[in-house]
Amino acid sequence: MDLELGQARQTFITESRELLQEMESALLTLEADPEDQAAINSLFRSAHTIKGSSGVLGIEAVEKFTHFVENLLSQMRDGEIKARKENIDLLLECRDHISTLTALAASGIEELSPEVEANGAALTSRLGELLGAQEAKPEAKGAAKEEERLDGPSSAADAWHISIRFGQDVLRSGMDPVSFLTYLAKLGEVVSCTTLFDSMPPVEDMDPESCYLGFEIDLKSASDKAAIEGVFEFVREDAAIRILPPFSRVASYVELISELPEDTLLLGEILVKGGALTSRELEDALAKQRATAPGEEKPRIGDLLIEGGSVHAETVAAAAEKQKKNQSAGAKEASTVRIDAAKLDALVDLVGELVISGANIEQHSARIADAGLSESASVMLRLVEEIRESTMKIRMVPIGETFTRFRRVVRDISRELGKDVDLVISGGDTELDKTVIEKIGDPLMHLVRNSADHGIEGPEERKAAGKNAKGTVRLNAFHDAGSIIIEVADDGKGLDRERIAAKALSAGLIQHGAQLTDQEVFRLIFEPGFSTAEAITKFSGRGVGMDVVKRNIEALRGTIYIESAQGTGTTIRIRLPLTMAIIDGFMVGVGGSPYIIPLDMVMECVELSEAERSAADRRSYINLRGEVLPYVRLKNFFNEGGLTAGHENIVIVQYGGHKIGLVVDELFGEVQTVIKSLGRVYRDIKGISGATILGNGQVALILDVPRLMQSVETSFMARSA
Repeated sequence: MDLELGQARQTFITESRELLQEMESALLTLEADPEDQAAINSLFRSAHTIKGSSGVLGIEAVEKFTHFVENLLSQMRDGEIKARKENIDLLLECRDHISTLTALAASGIEELSPEVEANGAALTSRLGELLGAQEAKPEAKGAAKEEERLDGPSSAADAWHISIRFGQDVLRSGMDPVSFLTYLAKLGEVVSCTTLFDSMPPVEDMDPESCYLGFEIDLKSASDKAAIEGVFEFVREDAAIRILPPFSRVASYVELISELPEDTLLLGEILVKGGALTSRELEDALAKQRATAPGEEKPRIGDLLIEGGSVHAETVAAAAEKQKKNQSAGAKEASTVRIDAAKLDALVDLVGELVISGANIEQHSARIADAGLSESASVMLRLVEEIRESTMKIRMVPIGETFTRFRRVVRDISRELGKDVDLVISGGDTELDKTVIEKIGDPLMHLVRNSADHGIEGPEERKAAGKNAKGTVRLNAFHDAGSIIIEVADDGKGLDRERIAAKALSAGLIQHGAQLTDQEVFRLIFEPGFSTAEAITKFSGRGVGMDVVKRNIEALRGTIYIESAQGTGTTIRIRLPLTMAIIDGFMVGVGGSPYIIPLDMVMECVELSEAERSAADRRSYINLRGEVLPYVRLKNFFNEGGLTAGHENIVIVQYGGHKIGLVVDELFGEVQTVIKSLGRVYRDIKGISGATILGNGQVALILDVPRLMQSVETSFMARSA
């Protein structure tokens, strides 16, 4: 039992994080469009699920606080409270507090710190004031009365509503209606009780032994519908009873039913699980259905429930729609599975070892030269390739969720600094390796903050420059040549080239009189401690972050480029590999040592002619079909020993729209490459991004093409000058 509870608790923590992210996204959507009913419904569902799950698991701090938030969201959903700016601010703070409480629960901390308790108390007080002020408004009460008249009695936001009409023979049976109300109060707090005299006859026709009373009751209670129904067990046959759960308007039933898991195909069971019906009410309706005379058409269970007053017609319609969806989804109920990340990583590691073993078998079969063995090895390698591709696809997830998190960041910066900044997201469905997405979040956070803080001007400054008062930060992602490109762009003031150069000169980062390109100047902002901010804010300006951004991106075998025009804006472009685990490579030999080039960067291979070889000492480029192609001889670059081969080849690689040539001694062809990270001692070797183990057990180094390209271009420009 403890094991099951622990697993359920862990599932709750994981799902709560997702629900809290959905709450934040819905709140930001609601801030942009206060009338977006879908966003309000999404908010309510998320809070309702968190409250219910935390209550089941006994996480009282989360349950109690979320209960207050749910009350506010219920009134917002019913239109009694508007999604004004101050209300959105309050709900965002409440969302953050729920996140804090959930994180503490995940850590096993049951006793809250004084700071957390004080924050929770302050938020609860503000929620209470808002709810209390709404209840005091006469127009709100009038609207509630009107809705009650149209849709039937409606309970308080967090109370059960009980509608009971006692039969005339209740008193004769020895039952006192008041005793039921007294017992009902033991299950919770009777918020209101209205006595109805609709059935009361004229005085001259009244029978003193008959009961003509009815009651409309609001009850705050943690009991379920079945327990409340049990209070009236002895008068069920002589009374008409309707019990509506909290938030019992038709829209609430529809939402609760739509949220049910798709594991039920019976209409009555769907209504019971949705809270709109008790098992007893369902049994009574089924009994009526079974009592149909032979030869007569049996009435539908939904019609019987509506006629009996147990549920609304709209609720039955929602359950019928859910039933259709359940039937269509029945064959797909196991189509998605939540997998622990550690298990997935272990699977990828095993697939990597399988790739290495497959390469080893291929080499042995080629050495033995047995036709049957070679055929079997070929089939096995094809299957290994399919397994590899399928496993890699499992690790690929859309980057859109990471992008969405920054909406809150941009909003908070805008409010704090008095700016009006809009975040525009595109390419959110672009898929990237799970490991890369996990590690790219923090660098992107720094870049988005800098764009909103330093890049975007204040409203008055933008107007003076002839711009729209609202600034825009854009996040975009797309695939390009086997890599993923992530762009963080803004339409702000752009980078001041001269100011950056002056700051770098005073800091000793460049020499006086140095002639630098724009790209070289812009790269200076990635130096540790470098900042041109005039003022330090809570978000940025301390010179901490941009160097970390560059270091983290390079650790992912990525590169970062900057394009900027003063007065127009800045675009920071990040290029990352799609996966960090297994890639297709092109193996070459350099001085007797094997090297791997990522296959998606290889364009073509050409033989280095005698004329070009003789000119190698004088220049570092060749004429490739009328195009100047700079190249680097890898043997010299890596100080490889051995004699120079009689025939050299140039492998032409492309990255980021640029081409260079890599001069190698031998060409071995395509191989599947399992990337192994280098130790800390070798991590900073220029031009190497990792290593792999070949089928024969030999270690081959994987080339870092972007770094090589930078070195070649720098050398080429220096020689040209």
